[in-house]
Amino acid sequence: MWKYAVAAIIIIIIFVFAIPVKTTSEEKEYNADSEIKVIPDEAIRLRILANSDGEDDQALKRKVRDEVNAVITQWVEQMTDINEARKLIQTRIPEIRKIARDVLKAEDKEQALKVEYGENVTFPAKLYGAYMYPPGEYEAVLITLGEGKGSNWWCVLFPPLCFLDFSNGASVAEAEAETEDAEEASDKENEDPEVKFFLFEWFS
Repeated sequence: MWKYAVAAIIIIIIFVFAIPVKTTSEEKEYNADSEIKVIPDEAIRLRILANSDGEDDQALKRKVRDEVNAVITQWVEQMTDINEARKLIQTRIPEIRKIARDVLKAEDKEQALKVEYGENVTFPAKLYGAYMYPPGEYEAVLITLGEGKGSNWWCVLFPPLCFLDFSNGASVAEAEAETEDAEEASDKENEDPEVKFFLFEWFS
């Protein structure tokens, strides 16, 4: 009889520790929302298009990003009026072009370079955490390297939100693929494994 009592206690302990601790959907949304930075209606963005998705072209894009972003951030960091920021950036487009051109020259890259400022620069949808920044046409500085067929990087120049790397976000298609992969992995984890308990051997 004592064997059955001991066995029952062991089984209870096994089931208690086998129950996974799950994060509720509300908790997940809260954690994701804590990272959300809402872009104001009046904002100036920076978008950089790489020549291609090749490793070298993407690395070049990041180097241009670092140099251009560092300089523009210094220009606008003390500004609070978007009209001042707009006027300053528009008048300094030649300087931005020179910064990008210097990076290309330092990296010994012969690529076409186009730098423009516009109120109708097209941006794709981007997921960042649980928040989707909608696609549309926005005021921005657009830098196109080479053919501009590679993945883009973008941030907000004014007000300065470039500490957020929006390239870490995912396109809608990428996010859907990641969700499907995560669901498949979860299904596999939730499959009941075949376990041979020593209790059955003990009783036998």
